[in-house]
Amino acid sequence: MSQKVNFKNSNNADITMSAILFLPEGFDESQKYPAVVVTHPGGGVKEQTASTYAAKIAEGGIIAVAYDASYQGESTGEPRQLENPYIRVEDISAVVDYLSSLPYVDAEKIGAVGICAGAGYTANAAINDHRIKAVAGISTVNIGAMYRNGWDGSVKDADALPLLMMGADARAKEAQGNDGGKLPFAPETRESAPSPEMEEAWEYYRTPRAMCATSPGYLPSRSLTQLVTYNAYNFAEAFLVQPLQIIVGSESGSRWMSEDLYQRAASTDKNLHIVNGANHMQLYDIPQYVEETASVVVPFFQKNL
Repeated sequence: MSQKVNFKNSNNADITMSAILFLPEGFDESQKYPAVVVTHPGGGVKEQTASTYAAKIAEGGIIAVAYDASYQGESTGEPRQLENPYIRVEDISAVVDYLSSLPYVDAEKIGAVGICAGAGYTANAAINDHRIKAVAGISTVNIGAMYRNGWDGSVKDADALPLLMMGADARAKEAQGNDGGKLPFAPETRESAPSPEMEEAWEYYRTPRAMCATSPGYLPSRSLTQLVTYNAYNFAEAFLVQPLQIIVGSESGSRWMSEDLYQRAASTDKNLHIVNGANHMQLYDIPQYVEETASVVVPFFQKNL
């Protein structure tokens, strides 16, 4: 059972968040339930892989909420499609605020899971906000590291300086009332994909496989001034102490970012599950890989919430 909900963002009263609340079978509003915040990838929206996993979590007897980030999807805010990682992290705490206000949610049993960049944001939120009692990441991406070091981690930090300059130039243009430009989150054509894995990103976001009208798949170039220097795992060695479950495909080019979080997290209860044969995108929606991922994630939250 699911229902659309809207609520004011507690970090910015000018923004209304749009979300889908997934309720367990036999839901009784007079009871108290654990709950999980599900955060979508960069460029994604709540109706895509976030809802796929939210539904699985609800089947496990836990309330789950998939939501659109501020400035994105059906949530409000200008400029549209802004990808400010600090706001994305605060959005997760705002959803925790919302869940804590619901009479049928046990505020002491709230967890969080994210997919791709949403998983990196989830880790960052858990570092900051210890109302989050358990953390899971699916195909985890530290989006700052991705922009600095590339999809496979082969680029040196300093070589990302042109991206910072691009972001600054975009902001300068916008300050003068001009268009600062935009960048695609996923390749816009199959031919422009630099690798088979990125070709699958094109397919997921740009074809009927998962394309969604509220997910145009770009970010304003101005976002680069926050993204390039951002570190989703900042202070993980000290403060990411909650139980942690990471799931990543064995063939994922982004696997190194999942392993980095696993190694750095201070948690004494952490696990890295490798889905053999799967790449990054296949954990989003390919049934056999979703089932395997859910078979790890759902019991993890059942145990730790």
